[in-house]
Amino acid sequence: MSTIVAGHFQLQDEVDNARRELVRAGFSEDRISAFFLNQPGQHDQTAIGGDNMQSPGAKETPEGVMAGAATGGAIGVAVGAATSVVTGPVGPIVGGLVGAHVGSLFSLSKMKDAGEGEEGSSENRYVPRQSGMLIAVAADQPEDETRAIDVLRRLGGHHIERAKGTIVGGDWTDFDPLSLPVLVQ
Repeated sequence: MSTIVAGHFQLQDEVDNARRELVRAGFSEDRISAFFLNQPGQHDQTAIGGDNMQSPGAKETPEGVMAGAATGGAIGVAVGAATSVVTGPVGPIVGGLVGAHVGSLFSLSKMKDAGEGEEGSSENRYVPRQSGMLIAVAADQPEDETRAIDVLRRLGGHHIERAKGTIVGGDWTDFDPLSLPVLVQ
């Protein structure tokens, strides 16, 4: 496993130029990998597509909807019973149904937004990689790492990151698009 230095570019031509410059800087062609990184949520990591079986921050949604529906239903039945003199025997039933519906909708408004803290977890504060062209090079020595960073910066690479991994035959074999990027300062 090597240290991988990777940089993002917008255009394929920029990546092609970066590849030429990395080779010119002494990196072997088969230790350089370039590919397009899909935007978050489109990495097809699950059998049905997408990245996660459940969206971060949505774990408590079923329980929240049930609690909202139960609370709203109970309030609706109470209001319906209190007005049964006017509405008749259907008042508590209709009141309960309307209350359950309004309660479940209210509980949806309480769902967490992206970036909002999750109790006991930082899952909802996940900062994904940006989509776009990515070029990566295996740097086995510290001076190789510094040289690769310099080349990518000079060519306008952005969000340059460092990772551990394996590039074989121009393919970053163990790249995980969902891993947290460690940006180079």
